[in-house]
Amino acid sequence: MQFNSQQIKFSIGRTLLRLMPLILMGLLTLVTFWLVRKNTPPEHSILERVRLHEPDYIIQNGTLSALNEQGNTKYRILGNKVTHYDDDASIDIDLPRMRLFQPDKAPVTVKSNTGHLDGDLTILELFDNASIFRPPQAATATEPATLRMLASSSYFKVLINDDIVKTDKPITLEQGMSVMHSTDGGIFDNIQQSMTLSGQVKGRIERAPRNGQ
Repeated sequence: MQFNSQQIKFSIGRTLLRLMPLILMGLLTLVTFWLVRKNTPPEHSILERVRLHEPDYIIQNGTLSALNEQGNTKYRILGNKVTHYDDDASIDIDLPRMRLFQPDKAPVTVKSNTGHLDGDLTILELFDNASIFRPPQAATATEPATLRMLASSSYFKVLINDDIVKTDKPITLEQGMSVMHSTDGGIFDNIQQSMTLSGQVKGRIERAPRNGQ
């Protein structure tokens, strides 16, 4: 059986008419999918917005305290402005002041212009005009008298769980009338309330008065 060109064209046209609904549905599906993809933000953008480093609350004149096993204050952190971040639980502090307490010893104050406390509440970093201050203390039954101590630097890191304050920046240490300068920083041990300087150390050492003040 032979087919002429008109019969072939008619057969093709009839087949296309039968397939037309399927073709239209396929095109409609593709257009709908394209529109949805175009108007839906990428998944990574949503995750980035969730993890955005933005404050979830701000406290004016905030205070953070921790107690030791005996229920006494181990340390207290104060700030003119305390900004908490939800993504990593870290805290920025304006004009932070931290007081470290030890039984039968004078409380030590560490402060600076700005500070950053990590989310685990284990490291407090102090920036700009940072200082460690220990007031003079008279002799007790268990502790000798101590002189006033002031350590100044551009940066201090407080290792809260270890009762250590340290820096690798130049530091000036004043104790009584003595003044020492260190190029490579030093470490303050709050348990012993002693300062160890590193690097090149220069200065003058004055004999303490007999009354230990």
